[in-house]
Amino acid sequence: VQLQASGGGLVQPGSSLTLSCVVSGFTSDNFDVGWFRHSPGKPGTGVSCINFHDGRTYYPSSGEGRFTISKDNAKKTVYLRMNNLQPADTAIYYCAKTNSAAEYGPSCYSPMYDVRGQGTQVTVSS
Repeated sequence: VQLQASGGGLVQPGSSLTLSCVVSGFTSDNFDVGWFRHSPGKPGTGVSCINFHDGRTYYPSSGEGRFTISKDNAKKTVYLRMNNLQPADTAIYYCAKTNSAAEYGPSCYSPMYDVRGQGTQVTVSS
């Protein structure tokens, strides 16, 4: 299984950006996919997570309100729409998947995510 994230870049404060994560090599869609971010000097945090089969979502406080996670099973892709980006959102964003979907809905508890793709840099600056 592989995950390939893309869509990062340099944007101005207040801008929007959509990241994409293509998931390949799986035979069953019974797993969760999460978006996480990591910036220097800060611990990595989950920002949005989704059940790849039924679309149930979970937003930690770090991603609530401005971030929207969605999926397109036909394209095997999970998206992260980020609105009103601020300099504090500057980080490497990466996607990861669990071995199997959480029974009661996805969470962004990172130890559950055992396959991770490479990150894409998002820089918010004027």
